[in-house]
Amino acid sequence: MKCVKGRAPLSVVVAIIGGLALAGIIFTEDLRSPTEIMEKKKWKEEQKRTTSLHAGTRTKLTRPGEAKVTRPQPPPAKTTFDPSRCSVTEGYWAYNRSRKLLYTDQTCPFIDRQVSCQRNGRPDSDYLYWDWHLDDCSLPRFDPAAVLEKLRGKRMMFVGDSLKMGQWLSFVCLVNSAVPYTARSMERSTTLSVFTATEYNATIEFYWAPYLVEANSDRNIRLGADGRVLHVDAVELHAKHWKGVDILVFDSYVWWMTGSRIKTVWGSFGDDGYEELDAWVSFRLGLKTWANWVDANIDPNATRVFFMSISTTHMRSEDWGREGGIRCYNETWPITRKGYWGSGADRRMMEVMSDVLGRMRVPVALLNVTQLTEHRVDAHVSVYTETGGELLTDAQRADPQTFTDCIHWCVPGLPDTWNQILYAHL
Repeated sequence: MKCVKGRAPLSVVVAIIGGLALAGIIFTEDLRSPTEIMEKKKWKEEQKRTTSLHAGTRTKLTRPGEAKVTRPQPPPAKTTFDPSRCSVTEGYWAYNRSRKLLYTDQTCPFIDRQVSCQRNGRPDSDYLYWDWHLDDCSLPRFDPAAVLEKLRGKRMMFVGDSLKMGQWLSFVCLVNSAVPYTARSMERSTTLSVFTATEYNATIEFYWAPYLVEANSDRNIRLGADGRVLHVDAVELHAKHWKGVDILVFDSYVWWMTGSRIKTVWGSFGDDGYEELDAWVSFRLGLKTWANWVDANIDPNATRVFFMSISTTHMRSEDWGREGGIRCYNETWPITRKGYWGSGADRRMMEVMSDVLGRMRVPVALLNVTQLTEHRVDAHVSVYTETGGELLTDAQRADPQTFTDCIHWCVPGLPDTWNQILYAHL
């Protein structure tokens, strides 16, 4: 083939052009690939982050000032509280410093010194600002005005031990925040105490019966555990005061747990001898006596009956991982571990309670506060309380091993949540 000078053969030109085009394509692909890789990597990381947030069980509880993890999407609206299908045991505590306290132990004049922690010098106050949130339902706020309307012309009575007294004081103080000073009265005695809202012709009462059934320590509360004897088949001495009440709220637990064995009698206290029974056996006998009285004497169309479950204690700091701690002393934050259960609530006693209530003719609503109470190691009176009727001295507070009280609760405090749940049932 004859070549023209200064010009490349046509086949060579085509080859060169094709090579340049191919190189351009390859170059373009090389530029695009890193971009796509980065975008894909970024997309995968975003998907992973979003998925991990949705898969998380719940936003972690944090102290004020700490960063909080938030969900990218708002949670679905919770249903209105319905006692028949909403579990108050399934939930979590959330810190809410902005919550408005309806009362304090300075503004409510009825709080006993045993539970008025702030007035007794407790320096921290975070324990006052926790809300119990249910997983699936919305728990309504306590509404004092609405409660007073529900109680108009009625009697409400709390029956039980000193823990029930603390709940009664909380309920009275919550309601008192909506009652004018001139429209209320309070009468206290060792057995029966009565708060009256005169404009509503309503009374909120407390009756002392720590075992519900009769015992030789009902009047002599200083009688030690070794000297207590229970009359497990007798309740009328107490129960005659419960007749005609519109709303009855009972509890009984902690006095049964003062020893592994309980001295028990049938018939008169004057009879010689007694039998020592395991605490849970004696508890079943006593609770069945109470249940039989309720079934025989309460008209469910006229009276609503509630029974509060175990108010747990916090006696072993090892339960929540505080090795070397002194029970609840110096605890200022709840236990946040989901489903925490320590040694302060006896499951066998819970089973007895559930079994007896479940066999009753009269419907009794169980206020199951045990699980939510388990977490509140921070809410006990600790050393900010009294002993023997006298406020702890500085020297006694300096000896927490001896004087720390991890049974009773500060008021205001955790008992307000118990009453919030009671209000939701009302």
